[in-house]
Amino acid sequence: MLACDKLTTRSRVAPMTHARTLASSVASRSLSSLARVLVQRPSAGALRAAARTKMSEPGSESQERDQLESTFKQKKILRTQVRRALRSMDPLQRSQEDETIQSLVLDAPWFKSSQSLCAYISCSALREVDTSKILSQILQNSAKDGHIQMKKKLYVPRVEDKNSHMRMLNISSVNDMIANSMDILEPAALDADGNEREDVMQADDPVDLFLLPGLAFDGSGRRLGRGGGYYDTFLRNYQELAHARNWKKPLLVALSYSPQILEKGVIPVTPDDIPVDALVSPSGVIPISPAALDRMKI
Repeated sequence: MLACDKLTTRSRVAPMTHARTLASSVASRSLSSLARVLVQRPSAGALRAAARTKMSEPGSESQERDQLESTFKQKKILRTQVRRALRSMDPLQRSQEDETIQSLVLDAPWFKSSQSLCAYISCSALREVDTSKILSQILQNSAKDGHIQMKKKLYVPRVEDKNSHMRMLNISSVNDMIANSMDILEPAALDADGNEREDVMQADDPVDLFLLPGLAFDGSGRRLGRGGGYYDTFLRNYQELAHARNWKKPLLVALSYSPQILEKGVIPVTPDDIPVDALVSPSGVIPISPAALDRMKI
């Protein structure tokens, strides 16, 4: 089985202004209140400016440390608020949103045209958008109109330690995955023949798409993770690799339930936070970056 429970499979672009607010009223009020509380958060630009001048201005290193500490506290508060909103979601609503989001991805031309991608294995205990139907379709050869579709190359995450070290390993079957110490499915380090699985960082060819999880997102591409730094660290390393090899940057697409999409500017960021290129929510596909606007145009 994929995901923490079991395997479960029209692409349209919707503007943020027409996104449906499906979160509970309690969650909406709490998140709106939080937005007012976080008005004084430091911007990513301000934090980068502090980093550039820390050697030339007296006390700037201490100021930057204080700013980062404040940002981390704000993130912690926001994570608590979003987790509460996710817990309040009706199970039927969650199931319907899972189905809608996965169908949007599977029907999207930018997904169909991808040849190699990295995707997360969803875990219902973490209240992540389900990816089981997406992964199932990738892992099976399908025939349509008498033509065999090209099988995509899939890499999924394997957490190696508690120091934000995560790898993306190639799998070709559901049976390639095992439960880790937290009962989350991930690829076994070795394949059935005892050989090491291919690591995307050692692959000869680039991936063109990442399907990403997260706790919260906004229309400017900000992403709030769960605090471990695994995805930001990995994405930074892969982007450096792509740059060194003169590869085209992969499209970073996050999957999001309705309560996870917040107003622009509410999510505090640091210079190490990697923004996403696009969101897929029950309301539709929301391209954000120029790359996404180009690849997702209809």
